[in-house]
Amino acid sequence: MNPFTRFLAEQMGDPHLRDFITHWDTVERLVLRVYRAKRATPRDEDEYRQTRDWLRQDYPRWRERFRPYWGQMVLAGEQLERDPFEAFLAVPHVTYFVNNWPALLTLPAARETLNQYLLDTLVPGGEAES
Repeated sequence: MNPFTRFLAEQMGDPHLRDFITHWDTVERLVLRVYRAKRATPRDEDEYRQTRDWLRQDYPRWRERFRPYWGQMVLAGEQLERDPFEAFLAVPHVTYFVNNWPALLTLPAARETLNQYLLDTLVPGGEAES
């Protein structure tokens, strides 16, 4: 898990959110590994499919909570118009990310969404709302 995200998640103590973050981290690692390797192995595809299936079932719990955060994100100088989690979860095969730099640009928006949500939940009315 991303160290900052892990620190914030531990402060919250919400096991459902920690499970979501753990699965999201798996997708993030897989996508980056496949991009760097310029190929996806059958094992990568299996792991991606299993993790994606879990996230697709769990994400509806978080969708509306995360919307205000990703909705404020700017990506490549433009307002983010699509939920970054939905964008990744719509991709059925991890091979999609081989040599696909534009797709990877959405990863930081998803991570920032998680971190801002956690910050705002821990410190209501803090900087995350501005």
